[in-house]
Amino acid sequence: MKKNLRVIRELIKIRFHNLMVFRLDFFSPFFVDGSLFLVQLLVFRVVYSNVDAIGSWGRGEVILYIGTFSLLNAVSMSVCFFGLLGIQDKVLSGEMDLYLTKPVSPLLRLTFEQVNPGSVPLILMSLCIIAYGAKVSRLQIGPESLLAYGFWLLVMEILYYEMEVLMRAVSFYVISNARLIQLEDASLDLCMKLPGIAFYGVYKLVFYMILPYGIMATLPVQRLVGEMSWRLGLWGISVVAVFTVLTYVVWTRGIRRYNSASS
Repeated sequence: MKKNLRVIRELIKIRFHNLMVFRLDFFSPFFVDGSLFLVQLLVFRVVYSNVDAIGSWGRGEVILYIGTFSLLNAVSMSVCFFGLLGIQDKVLSGEMDLYLTKPVSPLLRLTFEQVNPGSVPLILMSLCIIAYGAKVSRLQIGPESLLAYGFWLLVMEILYYEMEVLMRAVSFYVISNARLIQLEDASLDLCMKLPGIAFYGVYKLVFYMILPYGIMATLPVQRLVGEMSWRLGLWGISVVAVFTVLTYVVWTRGIRRYNSASS
């Protein structure tokens, strides 16, 4: 554990050093990601301007959902997204050899070597949206509810990360995973705008089990507003556990069958 923490610290230091060599590369993401976030807020406002309720949720709960999903996405963008993004290119080019020869987990290095400080303001903006949603819904949030909400945020962030790894680890088995990435983008776009409580029938099967993007922000909000039953909580933990095992199996077997592009 101490060794991994030292590796993570050094990777982040190297990343910041490289960014600061060219100051524009360091500061431009703040402007780009912040602008994108404001555009998304405008889109959400247009979509929900004439909607009073979705299922059992009113406007406040929907705002909480938007802020929660944005927070999960912002944390991923800040920490690991850009590192994981290059997995397919590294597999196809043979650059993955360099990661396998290092005395550290290749996935650990890929996860933290491209941290993106430009997305950090999105985390702060997302927290502001969550606070505003709690105010609109007039929630009385105590320490216990806040801790439980934080726990589910952590669990769902793990699931978010696992889905990112899983979608890109397929590169070890196929020539191109472009279709899967398109599916991921479409699913995220849909579930970022529509909470999981709106899904029924086959859509609920898909977005609660097969592509569980529908539960990522839904379950934390349900816990915060007091709508989560113990069965639903157990279901959420089970889904994360299944995808943890699946991601581990797909990644480790992919590493074993990987053949260098130079061999």
